[in-house]
Amino acid sequence: MPFFESGYLLIMLVSIGLGLATQAYIKATFRRWGRVPLDSGLSGAQVARRILDGDALHSVEIVRVPGTLSDHYDPRSKQVGLSDAVFAEPSVAAAGVAAHEAGHAIQDAREYVWSNIRTALVPVVSFGSSSAGILIMLGLFVQVSSLLWLGILAYAGAVLFQLVTLPVEIDASRRAMVRLEQSAVMGPQQLSGARQVLIAAAFTYVAAALISVLNLLYYVGLARRN
Repeated sequence: MPFFESGYLLIMLVSIGLGLATQAYIKATFRRWGRVPLDSGLSGAQVARRILDGDALHSVEIVRVPGTLSDHYDPRSKQVGLSDAVFAEPSVAAAGVAAHEAGHAIQDAREYVWSNIRTALVPVVSFGSSSAGILIMLGLFVQVSSLLWLGILAYAGAVLFQLVTLPVEIDASRRAMVRLEQSAVMGPQQLSGARQVLIAAAFTYVAAALISVLNLLYYVGLARRN
């Protein structure tokens, strides 16, 4: 079975290694700066509110969501969702994450082009995520190249989504750092800590994109041999 080839096993090992390493890095960085109180004493929710109000985004709601590092911005409901470790905590890590999610809300309000492209790709990703693996395995099992290539095409849509996500996340972090500096909620050393938290978070997206590209290249090579 092709899925047990040495090339695929190598990609699996790299994927697992990268996934574990990036998760450990972001958790360690968040834990480190999560112990450092913010000079201003503001919670993550208060930092996000200050940034959003500074950009006249008074209608964007900030809500508490369950989970760990489950923070996000929902462009449909215009809500910034902050996890328990961010919403009420007055720490450098909480401020960095909250500012990043506020940065996504600013992107939405300013109609940031890459953010719009990512939103437009959501239907493609929904189809690709649910059908790619099935089509690829079915194509290999019944030896029908058209099914295999259709599965690869569906998977490629998901890969494209992850690649488009990179500039969106990097830009949100850039906006976050600018707003944190402008709002004076922390000093230079704490700004450096917030930047470290956001860089660690960015590594998870880079790793995910790299893993997806490696898998896509493997599938394409596999299809060419069959």
